[in-house]
Amino acid sequence: MDGDIMTTADDGWEVAGHRFRSRLVVGTGRYKSLEETAAAIEASGAEMVTVAVRRVNLSDPKAPMLQDFVDPKKYTYLPNTAGCHTAQDAVRTLRLAREAGGWNLVKLEVLGPPPFLYPDMPATFEAAEALIRDGFQVMVYCADDPLAAKRLEEMGCVAVMPLGAPIGSGLGLTNPFMLRSIIENAKVPVLVDAGIGTASEAAQAMELGCDAVLLNSAIAHARDPVRMARAMQAAVQAGRHAHLAGRMPRNYVADPSSPLSSGLIR
Repeated sequence: MDGDIMTTADDGWEVAGHRFRSRLVVGTGRYKSLEETAAAIEASGAEMVTVAVRRVNLSDPKAPMLQDFVDPKKYTYLPNTAGCHTAQDAVRTLRLAREAGGWNLVKLEVLGPPPFLYPDMPATFEAAEALIRDGFQVMVYCADDPLAAKRLEEMGCVAVMPLGAPIGSGLGLTNPFMLRSIIENAKVPVLVDAGIGTASEAAQAMELGCDAVLLNSAIAHARDPVRMARAMQAAVQAGRHAHLAGRMPRNYVADPSSPLSSGLIR
């Protein structure tokens, strides 16, 4: 490494047979323009982008299309069910997405009511079961609940994506203990999804040991989205390095960095 911050080329992650160097996944919504969307995604270094099928134009050539700004040959599109509040609506949305674009790797999210939009887990289980039966490879947004995450994994979901905090809240990781419990017990990739507001929180998620971080609002709502995208890329890399390095133990008494018994003055 020669002391440099290396890329993750030799430390990639894999989901459903797709391998990625970048451990940052970003969304494509909430930006001021498609030009800003493209610039921020480029700056982030992400290789996978989520696409809200119900909110983004993917098929009408008479209107600006996401594909004209974010090349699907360069980025892996991950259609999602943002805005769906029932299992039936989520399943219908992803079936239509597969018909339109051939996408099989998808992100499932079924949300409860405002103001918290917390994952509706009974509906999520129902939708996941139907999609897996249809042959979809399901990455699933879920509660920060180790039992729910394990059930989704055992059903056949290819990745679990527990929330850090409610969608768009920017509150960071409100329950790192539960996130760590999910990570330690999972045999599929774990991505912290939703709630991250700034770079230090993305680094914290990676330090916990998650495989990747998914975020959107933290970049799109920043005063300078492109600069924040660069910050998120660096934070995810730093957090991954810190996880692999292994942090020093916490100690509730002082431990001088210069040993007193060595006889050496430092």
